[in-house]
Amino acid sequence: MQQKNIIGSVQPHTTQMPNKKHKIVIADDDLAILDAMKMMLELYGFEVETVSDGMVISKLLSHQPKLLLLDVYMSGLDGRDICRAIKKTAATKDIPVIMISASSNMKDALKDSGADDYLPKPFDIEELLHKLNKYLLN
Repeated sequence: MQQKNIIGSVQPHTTQMPNKKHKIVIADDDLAILDAMKMMLELYGFEVETVSDGMVISKLLSHQPKLLLLDVYMSGLDGRDICRAIKKTAATKDIPVIMISASSNMKDALKDSGADDYLPKPFDIEELLHKLNKYLLN
């Protein structure tokens, strides 16, 4: 029996859309990464909002996404601190947070911050889609 997922049978480089749009917020201080991730995920049918500064919690409150992709190191801000605040805020604590970073100590950041998962940079689109399936189907 084939496992159902939010992207169906989407293969890399196709534009087949999922049946249901899922809203995702991406927080990263690198505008090129934000633009690339937004464009890529929108091709797969996701609704994507981006934030490049510490206003992540207000973006979560105003857009009510199903998931947050959060960079660990954002220009003067620590994504781990932002994640801790998200997980302590009643309105945002249940939003899955996947931390993204080029840092090699992500497991420690994950454990200390309360994040649900992590994704090392650079990442493969298939790995990202796998993690999105994992958290958006729950």
